[in-house]
Amino acid sequence: MSLLNEGQRNPLKHDEHQMDYLDYLEQQRGGFNFDNIERNMHLVKKFEGEPLRAKKTGTTICGIIVKDGVVLAADTRATAGAIVADKNADKLHPIADNIQCAGAGTSADLTATTELMMRDMELHRLNTGTQVRVCTVVRRLSKMLFKYQGHVGCALVLGGVDTTGPHLYQIYPHGSTDKLPYTTMGSGSLAAMSVLETRYKEDMTIEEGKELVADAIMAGIMNDLGSGGNVDVCAITATTKVHTRGYRKPSERLYKSVYPPFTKGMTPVIREDFKKHISILDKEDESGDVVMGGM
Repeated sequence: MSLLNEGQRNPLKHDEHQMDYLDYLEQQRGGFNFDNIERNMHLVKKFEGEPLRAKKTGTTICGIIVKDGVVLAADTRATAGAIVADKNADKLHPIADNIQCAGAGTSADLTATTELMMRDMELHRLNTGTQVRVCTVVRRLSKMLFKYQGHVGCALVLGGVDTTGPHLYQIYPHGSTDKLPYTTMGSGSLAAMSVLETRYKEDMTIEEGKELVADAIMAGIMNDLGSGGNVDVCAITATTKVHTRGYRKPSERLYKSVYPPFTKGMTPVIREDFKKHISILDKEDESGDVVMGGM
C-alpha cells in the first residue's frame, strides 16, 4: 500500500523548479561536490611548471593575564623566505601607554597598522581627555582588518590594562577576535601553547608570568624553523608598562672570530705610475675660493 496519495509529490524525487532541504541532502549524499573543478583546472594551468605552495611566515608570540596585569612575549626572528633577514626584530608594538600588542605576519603590514593605530589612539586620548580602553583598540583593529578581507597580514595578540582591569585579545588577519586568559599565534604557536596549557594558572604574579611566557616562546624558538633569536617580554600593569628587550637569549654567541690583519706585500702592485689630473694652486680668487689648476 502506497503512503502517497495520487498526485502527491515524492520529496525524494528531484524537481528542477523546486527543491527543499531534504532533496538537496539526498542529492549530496555519498559523493563529492565538483563545483570548483573548472576553477581548480584554471589554477593548475596558470601555475603550470611551478608547484602551488602555501605562504609561510615565521613567528611565535603569546600573552597571558596575570594577577596584576598582562604579560606579552615574542621572538625576534624576521624571515625573507628561507633567509633570516633580521635576528633582533622587535615584534612588540606600542599602541598606548597602557596597551601593547605582539604581531605575527607580514612585517611591513604590522609596522604600518600598529603605528597608524598608535596615532589614532593618541588623538582619541587627546580628544576625550581619558585613558584609552582596550576594547576601543580591538574594535578599530577588527573593523580595519575586516575591511581588507585578510590582505593586510596582521595576526595580533593585544594586551592592556584600563579602568575595567586587564584584558587580552587575539585578533586574526580577517578581523575576527577572541578574548582569552592566555593565547599564542604564529608558526610556533602550537609549541608555545603546549607550555601555556600545562603551566598556566590564575593569579600568577608578574615575575611568574614573565618566566612562563619566556618558556613558551623558547618552545617555539626550539621547535619552529621560522622562529628564533631572543625573547622579548612586555609586562603591563595599571601604572606601568615595561618592555624588556633580550629578556632571554638562547642563541647568544659564545665567542667572536678574530681574523689577523693583512700583512704588507700580500696584494701585488701592478704599476706605480700616477697620473695627475687636477692641481690645487696655493692662492685664492677675489671671492676667497681656492683656485683649481688644469689637467
